[in-house]
Amino acid sequence: MTALERAAVDVGPKVELFEGLDPKQIEFILAAAASRRFCAKSVVTRQGEPADRLLLLWKGRARYFYETADGKKLLLKWITPGCIFGGAALVSGTSHYLVSTETVRDSTVLGWGRPAIRNLAHRFPQLLENVHRIDMDYVSWYITAHAALTSQSARDRLASVLFGLARSVGQEVSGGIELELTNEELACSAHITPYTTSRVISEWQRSGAILKHRGKILLRSPERLFVRPT
Repeated sequence: MTALERAAVDVGPKVELFEGLDPKQIEFILAAAASRRFCAKSVVTRQGEPADRLLLLWKGRARYFYETADGKKLLLKWITPGCIFGGAALVSGTSHYLVSTETVRDSTVLGWGRPAIRNLAHRFPQLLENVHRIDMDYVSWYITAHAALTSQSARDRLASVLFGLARSVGQEVSGGIELELTNEELACSAHITPYTTSRVISEWQRSGAILKHRGKILLRSPERLFVRPT
């Protein structure tokens, strides 16, 4: 990343990794990063591989996914600009990525090699504190997702996923919040079948809660997602 690009963005309040650090410290940390662009649908990190980099999504959109032993792909938490991934790179000793990450849109990613980010964390302890706090947020997300999987109906899980994605990656447009999502992606995220997803989506369309277009969903009335059909 060039100095011009860094100067064009006020990263402090937008990047949780940099909270509590002053502008000069942030500039020093950014200067140590390597910038790389990824096309949409690129795998940036892969589960099981050595965790050799800490990464920060600068532009675009990405998400975590997990591949099961039988080849099933489970979609996990979405990643928006300002979020980090690959925190295992800060662990002492050999560590591996627990999940994979892929870009959803063309993206720019900043990366610090394992020795570099560990040296920076030693120099700026607040950086390590921030990573620990972010990791706890991820654990909290996982607990919430697991609780929903074991205690909510398929319809409620789908509503929660759609509502959560609208808040995190949705775009405000005329008439509601727009999401670039397919039924298959929603089904994977909510851990339900594509058939059930299609049926519930059709019900929400009839109720006026959403409008469905090819590869896009317009969320018009979020509260209606949680209303049981009569």
